[in-house]
Amino acid sequence: MTDTYIRERSGAGRKDLRYPAAPEPLTVPVYDNHAHLEILDGDEPLSLTEQLDRAEAVGILGVVQASGDIESSRWAVDAAASDPRVLAAVAIHPNDAPVYAEAGQLDEAIDVIDELAAHPRTRAIGETGLDFFRTGPEGHTAQFEAFEAHIALAKKHDIAMQIHDRDAHDEVLETLTRVGAPDKTVFHCFSGGDAMARVCADAGYYLSFAGNVTFKNAQNLRDALQVVPLDRILVETDAPFLTPVPLRGRPNAPYLIPHTLRFMASELDMPVDELASHIAENTLLVYGPFA
Repeated sequence: MTDTYIRERSGAGRKDLRYPAAPEPLTVPVYDNHAHLEILDGDEPLSLTEQLDRAEAVGILGVVQASGDIESSRWAVDAAASDPRVLAAVAIHPNDAPVYAEAGQLDEAIDVIDELAAHPRTRAIGETGLDFFRTGPEGHTAQFEAFEAHIALAKKHDIAMQIHDRDAHDEVLETLTRVGAPDKTVFHCFSGGDAMARVCADAGYYLSFAGNVTFKNAQNLRDALQVVPLDRILVETDAPFLTPVPLRGRPNAPYLIPHTLRFMASELDMPVDELASHIAENTLLVYGPFA
């Protein structure tokens, strides 16, 4: 593929920018259901092929490439078309929706996402949702407008939807109830607690856990993990962000999924292979086959 869109993440303030050594491979392979591989990171950034090769070597068979604006959405579709180990998710991120709206371009941007969603390698709308942490009240109207438009697109194209929810739990759940959620709705990088997890599970939503489930201050995520039915659990990196303990602060990548998965299995007091089998099955049910 042509690298027509690459973002770089600043490493300022981080002590070790080397990519970590590969973990022990998984016996039962899984998939990373949310990553941002268009973002270059670390002292020696990895190409798309290098990311996927490293992942495959430790039992990560595929990656759902998530998006947040027009450029990254096009990059995701290009990546998915160029390598069978990638599926695309396309969307305008809730923090970008007000930017497009202020420029009078939100409707146009949604139209572009609609076009990209029709590609056979696009299997999700995402990430979309609400973020009241980074965007103040002045941007909430645009976020709600974009969120509801993305919900409609997921239904129109009969594909999954990946939700970004930050400091907006009640509003996200209310919107999904009021508008009607797509059949396959995923809370990417789930950030609620056990009470919210029960609500989501009862509604049939999928909860995706990232490396922050291993963080010392994330007991709410571990509590949530305990109550989610095994047929509703997914795993992700959100790479290059949220690198799991004990590698926190270093660049994250799909090949580091085994650290998070093994931690989750330990918390659930179940064999790693059993959890991996459930997660792999869930991923394919949500997104369909990779190849």
